[in-house]
Amino acid sequence: MVEHDSHSLDTIFHALGDTTRRQMLGELAVGERTVGELAEPFAMSLAAASKHIKVLEAAGLIRRDVRGRTHVCSLDPAPLMSAHQWLGIYRRFWTDRLDTLEALLRNPQPLPAESPSPAKKENDDDRHADR
Repeated sequence: MVEHDSHSLDTIFHALGDTTRRQMLGELAVGERTVGELAEPFAMSLAAASKHIKVLEAAGLIRRDVRGRTHVCSLDPAPLMSAHQWLGIYRRFWTDRLDTLEALLRNPQPLPAESPSPAKKENDDDRHADR
């Protein structure tokens, strides 16, 4: 089993837990963006965007490079690998379960023949004895 630093994973999953931050990461996967470019699609202030960026930086998911007065952000995908590895444990778990389900659905086992209950058998016997 892969060992993971739980604090790092907590920080990464916290950062990924917000839609805005995930969309920012998606933008950065395409290429570098300034803080203003990251804020623009969300109609948010630079201060609000900066708070999201700080969370992503704390998780190690992005790097910020200051070029004069411009802050340029870029994706650092390495921490995503540890999250991916951790999730892989559960992917294997569900894949195994779904493979078992698929096998059962493709090759259904016949149900055992239903045996009559003792009360039903007595009633049937009584009806046949009256004839």
